[in-house]
Amino acid sequence: MRRSTSHAQTPWLHSQTPLLRHDKWLLSCLTWVPVVLALSIWMIFSQGIARNLPVGVVDLSHSQMSRQLSFYIDSTSTLKISNNYSDVGQAKDALISGDIYAYIIIPSQFDKQVLSAQRPQVSVFYNSQYILIGKLINSAIVQAQGTFNAQIETIKDLAKGNSTPLSAIGQALPVRTQITPLFNKNSNYAQFLVSAIIPALWQVVIVVSTIMILSANYRHHGLTQWLGSRYVVNVSRTLLGYVPLFVLQGIAFLCWFYYGMKWPMNGTFAPLIFAQLTTIIACMIMGSFFFFMTLDAARAMSFAGAFTAPSFAFMGITFPVTDMNNLAQIWRALLPISHYIEVQVSQVSYGAGAAASLSHLVPMLGYALPAWLTVLLIKKHWTNEQLNTHQPIKSEKPKTISQPEELS
Repeated sequence: MRRSTSHAQTPWLHSQTPLLRHDKWLLSCLTWVPVVLALSIWMIFSQGIARNLPVGVVDLSHSQMSRQLSFYIDSTSTLKISNNYSDVGQAKDALISGDIYAYIIIPSQFDKQVLSAQRPQVSVFYNSQYILIGKLINSAIVQAQGTFNAQIETIKDLAKGNSTPLSAIGQALPVRTQITPLFNKNSNYAQFLVSAIIPALWQVVIVVSTIMILSANYRHHGLTQWLGSRYVVNVSRTLLGYVPLFVLQGIAFLCWFYYGMKWPMNGTFAPLIFAQLTTIIACMIMGSFFFFMTLDAARAMSFAGAFTAPSFAFMGITFPVTDMNNLAQIWRALLPISHYIEVQVSQVSYGAGAAASLSHLVPMLGYALPAWLTVLLIKKHWTNEQLNTHQPIKSEKPKTISQPEELS
């Protein structure tokens, strides 16, 4: 009696255990693959802050002022002068080969032009395909050049003998700017990128795992035995058993971010966990929709890959949503993780209230449409299989083959 009661209490576990035991890819996708992906992403960005990017200098002046400018460039925490080149061609070749990220050209007679107030032009060339690196190089060069210009102006004013050092500095820098980055004061790129990339990968894992779960059940049991007459209930029951695992994954990376690495957390976890649960259901709906379109796992994976591939790009973390075109904004609205990341940012960075944060999930009610289409597809496939199973086999009478008459 005890064994039968236990079996009745855990029918889902008994039905899914053989599948997980025999389908190694499904078991891997549910267990160690997400962990390896998350750790790999963290290891790539673990340094957090980009430092000592190698750059080159083409000093055509060879003067004390040009060396002073090179010193200020090399003193920034972002840049490091790895080599000095005698001509522009060598520096360009080094940039193309990837030895340096940028090169600076200091013109000839640089010191004479500075002293005669002719404003010499210092040129900086970098590969703009590296957007983040280009931004860092540009910021560091502007900082070094501003410090150099302030020093020159201060020396000029002091040379006139009409001002004190403080007043000379005030005339060189009449307005001082203080730029304070909010929500990421150290400009930690791990905190900025990893907290968005891992949820994007988590969405891919859920959609792909849903397809593999449905495919494994269909392959091992067949549609009729698996779904029976209550096909919608049985599909839901099959998938809902995996929801706690995906919730555990989501809570795990939140604890890793804000407890393990101690990144700032200005809100609470309850709205985030609720948003994760909503995201899991939406991802499972889309995975089910892709699978039941064809009942072919390979094609469903292709659809899922095309659907989730731009998740990180369309989140609005690295590129503002307002500058996206209409197609990109529509695609972004279709991705479940785009709505979740709004809740995460509002809680982690802004410390917004639960109601304000969860209002970002309202558009996810639109996933009721693919859920309804999925039900129609399941009904269609189930009806077709029933017709094929109960179709009577036509029996044909054996044809009599007439023997040729013997030749007399």
